[in-house]
Amino acid sequence: MTNKVNISTDHGADVNAVSEAVARRLKRERQAQKISLDELSRRSGVSKGMVVEIEKCTANPSIATLCKIAAALGLSVADVVNVADTPAAHIIKIQDMPTLWTGPLGGTARLLAGTSGPNMIELWRWELYPGEAFTSPGHPMGTTELLHVEAGTLHFTVGEIDLVVAKGCAAMAKTDAPHAYSNHGKSKLVFTMSVTELHRPAREL
Repeated sequence: MTNKVNISTDHGADVNAVSEAVARRLKRERQAQKISLDELSRRSGVSKGMVVEIEKCTANPSIATLCKIAAALGLSVADVVNVADTPAAHIIKIQDMPTLWTGPLGGTARLLAGTSGPNMIELWRWELYPGEAFTSPGHPMGTTELLHVEAGTLHFTVGEIDLVVAKGCAAMAKTDAPHAYSNHGKSKLVFTMSVTELHRPAREL
């Protein structure tokens, strides 16, 4: 199964508007930082062809790909999809919350809110139908996830650790290792998740 970004219009941001925002923001930031396509590809580990297609708004990148490119530019995913904002307190309306993944059976992952990068916090809401799963190759060092299950049972695998998180329970994990969320039950799984990514400043010589 591929974890492609599938920006949905169901109770969230318009698919075309979000795709265009992603393309526009990445290109603007890359040019502002005077980073070539080749250099961004090298820093992010994403092929130059994919970077070009994203900037042209013709690609369907995975969430992991967006994370890599955003990090290479010192941004968060929330920055890229226009969920982050600068005021100290502000409201994010439901139509501005993009669905960044849609599963084969209708499951979704929505980015509810997030702060600007590179140090960032994101708030997600996931729904997985029976048999659905999402896998991640792992985030940068210093990434922590907190999860709370609202309905169903979450099977959460992080590296060699397997956790079964029941309704009403929560979990915490360092997610710089490969990890996966899956629904092995017979009813819909719903959980909220925060992602915190902290980058330590380089030591001064």
